Amino acid sequence: MKTSIATVCLSGDLAEKIDAAAQAGFDGVEIFENDLLAFDGSARQVGQAIRDAGLAVTVFQPFRDFEGLPEPQRARAFDRAERKFDVMQELGTDLILVCSNVSPQALGGVDRAADDFAALGERAAKRGLKVGYEALAWGRFVNDHRDAWEIVRRANHPAVGLILDSFHTLSRGIDVSSIRSIPKDKLFLVQLADAPKLDLDLLSWSRHFRNMPGQGSLPVADFMRAVTATGFDGVVSLEVFNDQFRAGSARVVAVDGQRSLAYLQDQIAPEPKLPPKARCESVEFIEFAVDEANAIELEKLLSALGFARRGRHRSKEVSVWTQGRIHLVVNSEHDGFAHSSYIVHGPSVCAICLKVDDAHSAFRRATRLGATPFRQPVIEGELDIPAIRGVGGSLIYLVDGKSELGDLWTIDFERLDDAAEHPQTLVDVDHISQSMDYGEMLSWLLFYTSIFDLTKAPELDIPDPAGLVRSQVIQTEKGELRLVLNGSQSQRTMSGRFLAEFFGSGVQHVAFNTNDIFATARALKEAGLPTVPVPENYYDDLAARFDLDQSLLDDLASFGILYDRDQQGEYFQIYTLAFQDRFFFELVERRNDYAGFGAANAPIRLASQARLSRHPAVPRR
Repeated sequence: MKTSIATVCLSGDLAEKIDAAAQAGFDGVEIFENDLLAFDGSARQVGQAIRDAGLAVTVFQPFRDFEGLPEPQRARAFDRAERKFDVMQELGTDLILVCSNVSPQALGGVDRAADDFAALGERAAKRGLKVGYEALAWGRFVNDHRDAWEIVRRANHPAVGLILDSFHTLSRGIDVSSIRSIPKDKLFLVQLADAPKLDLDLLSWSRHFRNMPGQGSLPVADFMRAVTATGFDGVVSLEVFNDQFRAGSARVVAVDGQRSLAYLQDQIAPEPKLPPKARCESVEFIEFAVDEANAIELEKLLSALGFARRGRHRSKEVSVWTQGRIHLVVNSEHDGFAHSSYIVHGPSVCAICLKVDDAHSAFRRATRLGATPFRQPVIEGELDIPAIRGVGGSLIYLVDGKSELGDLWTIDFERLDDAAEHPQTLVDVDHISQSMDYGEMLSWLLFYTSIFDLTKAPELDIPDPAGLVRSQVIQTEKGELRLVLNGSQSQRTMSGRFLAEFFGSGVQHVAFNTNDIFATARALKEAGLPTVPVPENYYDDLAARFDLDQSLLDDLASFGILYDRDQQGEYFQIYTLAFQDRFFFELVERRNDYAGFGAANAPIRLASQARLSRHPAVPRR
């Protein structure tokens, strides 16, 4: 299968788009007419630049409002086509995309359209060119690929074939099994795009909200399985109209495009070529990058949370603090990755380590899907842990229980017995929240879901006092790993402020599970650790929303605990103050099978945190 990407997917001028496509490893590009018209040079120069970059011009498009016109519009349409053929020959491509007519002047009729395409095919063939017909989902008379195929079939010309676009088929809910009967030699090009489920008119949905396969909710894999059943072995091209992509990095979008196609191809292959998706068993550790002064303050905070220092690295200024099944690594080295991360971001989470079913298999899958590998020197006898770059340049380490990687804490660390008494109530990592630029969210969504066995929850818009925050949860089936991706277009939201103060994307907060939220809250109070205050009005509203005992309401209010409930269970949560204005911790208790994250409480928490940020006199750790 050869791969292509449409220039409309990418930001920048035409030269930047060509470079991004070439660097990402595509075989070709679709040239959109507007990109060509805006280029300061001839079509011949564009074609040469594309070939110099090692690419082919897959198709020139779009040619609009052609078939089914009355005279004199019909004659003018053929004249327009001849001029487009001239451009194609200058570009060096043999295929033009003709999309179904939307003109109010168009006349219906399959035979009329077929006659027009037979005549156009004859003209194209004289120049060694081909015509591909695509059914737009909003076409006036032809908006279904089955009708477009019938027109191509009746035209019965070797230079006339069908172009299939997954969005146009799937957005209308058309049965993809109808594709299987199309002869492969009449399929000239297959275009792919995914999209979220939105209640919009088809044109607006298509022009602004398409995304890469795997980033949306459409059954693109089913579509591609039907295409593959025809024996099609031609060019598969991405045609993604998305406002975020056209405002973001062309190279990032192009890399995402290649990742999406590799992931899709692996999904539909009878014998997948990639290692299987990594199954995450737990968060093995979370690593914090600090200097000596911040290490002292962070360790005071961890101690107040009930953590005890249980290990020291054999060769580095690194300690491990544990509680329940939680391991937190505090790294104050003067060189290496963590130190570089500290120089850029200040005290922060620089890495997370995931325990998976097979670490080396997961690493191979990740790198073959375009993840950036990471390695730094280790001394003899210490573990060389597989790692890839994650959000904001942070690291994702990979360990498993079936190799020596499972002995990390005995091989690389000396055991310490912290003499201090620590009332331990925390059990494991509930979720990790990462804040990122709004335009990055789809990229990291695809990154995580293509490498790891994770499912997507519906997106949510969370009200912040300074704007909306888009939140996307991805998680394993049983909650061994839960990630919350947050992005905001406002720089004044808490998520936006984090990006500005942190100098990039990263972990904004980590949530720990407790089996007894009230015991945890009492321990925090006894340790003198302040938490984010909750307004009294909130508890008055709780009494109205839920049938709670007054004693429970009083306990919630006295400790500043937030509460939520769904059909399965209950959820309790407390937040610490931000450490050095960088990150904070959340402590949660899930009762029964509560599956959410307290979304209804998020505006309350965000408003309180916003007030704290405006009052620097509030004590900070």
